[in-house]
This record gives sequence, structure tokens and C-alpha cells, in this order.
Amino acid sequence: MNDSSGQLSGLEYLKLSLKDWHGSAMAETMNMRLVAVADGSATFEAVPTSKYYNPQNRVHGGYAATLIDSALGCAVQTKLPAKIGYGTIELKVNYVRKIDADVGRLLCTGTVIHAGRTMFTAEAKVVDDSGKLYAHGSGTFLVYPA
Repeated sequence: MNDSSGQLSGLEYLKLSLKDWHGSAMAETMNMRLVAVADGSATFEAVPTSKYYNPQNRVHGGYAATLIDSALGCAVQTKLPAKIGYGTIELKVNYVRKIDADVGRLLCTGTVIHAGRTMFTAEAKVVDDSGKLYAHGSGTFLVYPA
């Protein structure tokens, strides 16, 4: 799904992407997929496996950080009109529990907190299917004409 003409709003583009999901190479590498979008929020699911382990036999922290950055960014995108882009300028992640292959499916929902003219802020949580928290984070995003 590619809106090369830039005529769709961010929310319209992401809703169409849900119907015919073709994730980026990063999303495919990390086994993550966008599963829900609404005005000001976006949710990804991911299933970690041992292929993402660090030397301590747990999932590398970058896995949760990427989930959080993706959910935050797409939440921001849902608030943007056509022909407006965005980029992460700050990301903070708090890890509260180890992630390993036994946790199963994870969900990460990002929510916009502030939508300004040139700057957005958002927060996200990574939870398992029972709602247990594994990580949470926040980010700041610069918005600009695409």
C-alpha cells in the first residue's frame, strides 16, 4: 500500500494499510504487524521468539523499543492531514519485565498526548494478552510538510 500521490490523510492511509498489510522490512524482520488504528491511536502486535535474544537469553531491548516507536509514530500519523510528514526526535523506553519467547503475543498501543502545529508527543505500553505490562515509553515527534 503506497499513497505516492500524498492525497490521503494519515488515518485514511493506515486504515487502508490494515486491509492489505504489507509491513516494512523492519516489521517483517521483527514479526510485527499493525492491527488497529483510530484517531490518535495505533496498535501493533508482535510475537517474540528466541531469534531476538541477547546474550542473556532474553529478547533484546531494541525489540520493545521498536514496537513502541512504531506504535507512537503511527498514532501521530493518524492525526496528520495529507502531505504532512513526521519524524521521531526523542524516544524514552522503560523496561519493567523481561521479554522472552514464552510471553507469546505482545500488543503495543500508542496514544497521542499532544498534537501541536509542529510538535507531537505520545505514549505507549507493551502488554501481553492478559494485560501484563512489559515496557512503556514516550516520544516526541516533529511534523513537517512532506
